[in-house]
Amino acid sequence: MGDIKITKCEIDGLYIIEPKVIGDERGNFMEVYNQKDLKEYGIDCKFVQENQSMSIKGVLRGLHFQRKYPQAKLARVLVGKVFDVAVDLRKNSKTYGKWFGVELSEENKKQFFVPEGFAHGLLVLSDTAVFCYKCTDFYHPGDEDGILWNDESIGIKWPKVVKTFDNISKEERYKLLDGTNILLSEKDKKWKKFSEI
Repeated sequence: MGDIKITKCEIDGLYIIEPKVIGDERGNFMEVYNQKDLKEYGIDCKFVQENQSMSIKGVLRGLHFQRKYPQAKLARVLVGKVFDVAVDLRKNSKTYGKWFGVELSEENKKQFFVPEGFAHGLLVLSDTAVFCYKCTDFYHPGDEDGILWNDESIGIKWPKVVKTFDNISKEERYKLLDGTNILLSEKDKKWKKFSEI
């Protein structure tokens, strides 16, 4: 084993990966990916594409999954802090419909491995965040699907999120505790509930 610490999560197949950081007055160095170490834990994937996004505080992306071309993902944060979530969609799994979340940040340098068969989403907790993830298949237009981020049947406990109501329309609104609005894409607002997919 190299200098990467790999921890199994409560849901089978999910792992938190932490590099050893070597630093001095000049800065630091870390090994963020080691195929041999991951393979020892049964993570034997070939990553073929890497994606990166920059988002402002309150942006919530997800919960996304691929129908015909599922992807395993290895996610980390380069700048800022996010709460990263995976929901088990494997029908024969004993944790089907369950979720697990982890805070990924520039400071803790943790990575989150999400295998095929999961929906994935994130919430930005810092002023900005740069989020990066490797995946095991290329993007296939039209194959992406999703689950509504606040589906009560899944019950994700998004940190620092509160539900409020607009006084005039009585419409539900969601904010972070500091008053920052939860920001969703039009697509993410329209996903179906878990029971409907």
